[in-house]
Amino acid sequence: MDIRQLFFKYRSYTPIPIVLLIIYYSEPSQLYIMIGLSLIAAGEFIRISAVRYAGGATRTRNVGAPYLCTSGPYSLTRNPLYCGNVIIYIGTVFFAGGIWMWHILPLVATFFIFQYYHIISLEEETLKIKFKDQYELFFENVPQLFPRFSPWKGGNQTKPKNLISTLRTEKRTLQNIFFIAFIIMFKKQIVFFTGFMIWQTVGRLYSLGLLPHSLAMFVQNHILK
Repeated sequence: MDIRQLFFKYRSYTPIPIVLLIIYYSEPSQLYIMIGLSLIAAGEFIRISAVRYAGGATRTRNVGAPYLCTSGPYSLTRNPLYCGNVIIYIGTVFFAGGIWMWHILPLVATFFIFQYYHIISLEEETLKIKFKDQYELFFENVPQLFPRFSPWKGGNQTKPKNLISTLRTEKRTLQNIFFIAFIIMFKKQIVFFTGFMIWQTVGRLYSLGLLPHSLAMFVQNHILK
């Protein structure tokens, strides 16, 4: 299978190892939390603006689109959603903070540049075939990522969807952002509570004779240490 197809199909799951790495090394501090929140808010604003024009088609599992959206944020850059995503993930790195933050930042940037390079290549190839001259005109006038200084006037005049329906479409992304932020902020408490529950469970199983002494000691000395 074309690696571009793999990246597109699993684009919602490929960042998971990156997110786990960010969480593992997170040590949030007030300054970086504020910087991170600002970047995350900016990235999500870009995403919401894009989804208002492109709609639920942005979450499709099939490459392509039912129509070519060239208005709103799409009149500034051909890929506003991916721009928003990169800003959100960079913001998440800042939000997490920690001494490894400056090592994780280039890793995150490299990963998403590599992934989105392949995804965008596949999408552009598909859209050129489907929309022909219409896409060629869009391609020639609107940058791939870095936005224009002024909106392109030659696009369609798609009206933005209302904010409520847009937020419903964007619900999963918002939930993920809040979930990751919660884990980062309360990582120590979550680890302590999880360890306590494991310790209680191991003790209960051992007292009932359902867990060998050697295994109970291993869990206590190596896993819960």
